[in-house]
Amino acid sequence: MEETGVRVDTFVDGPRSGNAAVVFALPSPRETAWMQQIACNMKVSETAFFYPTHDGFHLRWLSPIMEVDLCGHGTLAAAHVLRETGYFTTHSTARFVTHSGVLTARPQADWIELDFPTLAQQATIPTPELVKALGTPFVYVGTDGDDYLVELESEDDVRSLRPNIHLLSTVRARAIIVTSRASSPRYDIVSRVFAPSLGIDEDPVTGSAHCCLGPYWMAKLHKPELIAYQASSRGGLLHLRMHDSRVLLSGKAITVHNNVSCPS
Repeated sequence: MEETGVRVDTFVDGPRSGNAAVVFALPSPRETAWMQQIACNMKVSETAFFYPTHDGFHLRWLSPIMEVDLCGHGTLAAAHVLRETGYFTTHSTARFVTHSGVLTARPQADWIELDFPTLAQQATIPTPELVKALGTPFVYVGTDGDDYLVELESEDDVRSLRPNIHLLSTVRARAIIVTSRASSPRYDIVSRVFAPSLGIDEDPVTGSAHCCLGPYWMAKLHKPELIAYQASSRGGLLHLRMHDSRVLLSGKAITVHNNVSCPS
């Protein structure tokens, strides 16, 4: 038996941008070990697997080395696959049951809007390993218990940052989110995300990081909506707003390859 997936670029902002995910739409559940082997072979930051349930879909995401509890670009990729197969012609919303609760997606013209949980963070004292690995002055450091949120002085500081990835991998965190207010008038905020503990030195675009970035910057900038740019080598664009204590993340996605195969 052989399953085939779809490779999707998500949160795109022009050609050769965004974060790639491979999506496997399965008829029924599969073993975690099988999914992990597939994710390792796909060579993307996350591979998404979903199958239908009585009231939506069950969705899981796996990095090359482990399963993750929340993944924005993997969810956007799954919703894009559903749109391409005509799902949204009869359903206004896709409902995904995940390890982080129920997430929803709905199309808005060329965009897809995801309804995600807020990841509240609070100020903390950075560890010596984090300070040394980043090697740059901080404006602010916070944590939501899983990730560090590090504000730098300027967009130039974010873009020019060259962290010590080996040392960063010793920091006890799912990811390190580095951010600043944008200097470009096109965006409100910029960020970069490093997750060596997940096998990802730098993630091209990280939807879940904006569950923390959105509330932080909306409060600081006194703005109800934000345009966010993740300044990795590929780059990616997100629109952010809040609704009933949830973060709504919007992005565009495109199909790169159909029928990506990997033997079971």
